[in-house]
Amino acid sequence: MGKRGAGGILTLVLLWIFFGAGRSLAWDLQDSVVQSAEIIRRLKSLPEEEIPEAIFRDAKGFAILTVIKAGFLVSARGGRGLVVARTEKGWSGPSAIATGGLGFGFQIGAEVTEFVLVLNTPEAIQAFARGGNVTLGGDISAAAGPVGRTAEGAVTPFAAVYTYSRSQGLFGGLSLEGTVIAEAPETNREYYGREVNPEDILAGKVRPPAKAEILAEALERPYRSDAPEKRTNKGRTVPGEAPSAPLPRE
Repeated sequence: MGKRGAGGILTLVLLWIFFGAGRSLAWDLQDSVVQSAEIIRRLKSLPEEEIPEAIFRDAKGFAILTVIKAGFLVSARGGRGLVVARTEKGWSGPSAIATGGLGFGFQIGAEVTEFVLVLNTPEAIQAFARGGNVTLGGDISAAAGPVGRTAEGAVTPFAAVYTYSRSQGLFGGLSLEGTVIAEAPETNREYYGREVNPEDILAGKVRPPAKAEILAEALERPYRSDAPEKRTNKGRTVPGEAPSAPLPRE
């Protein structure tokens, strides 16, 4: 094996260690919170080409992952992200998740893909809440989600999870059957400052840090990017209403 081949495999091993199942290595979950908020804002910007608004509105929760796939003769895929759920009091705090795997086949280079998993049923939430690993298509049914306004008339979920992806600017439904997603307990512990479990987080029993509000605001943002905004007395803008006119000077 040449130096290039050995170096490629070594790179893949390092990718697997860093981005893999995530049960022994922690990362800053706030990075995933900020990235997930940006992903949600983008997918709401062009509803005619993205996740149908009705599907988003009826979702029980979301799992959002950024995955890197790289390879030279052997390929490796690893990613990390979070899952959130709707509760009676609004959106839960984020619970850290990760995925990873090895494969074979001719591939040179690297690719970054964003995945959005729409959790359609309470069972889908429970699959992520119980801790451990979740296998899409095994533990819960999963299917490529419908895209665009043409799907609005047929949004009754036929799978517990709808899967979507964006890679190199292209967006669409993508089947992820067989993908294993694991909880990341060390990351949750560092983020919340104490021992927590996914079940309590997704049930809204664990108060998220104030810095997690950026994701909740993105999830509540109106579905179109041109929606007017309302300015609060704290100087922030809140989606959904036009800004108030400035007070006249005396």
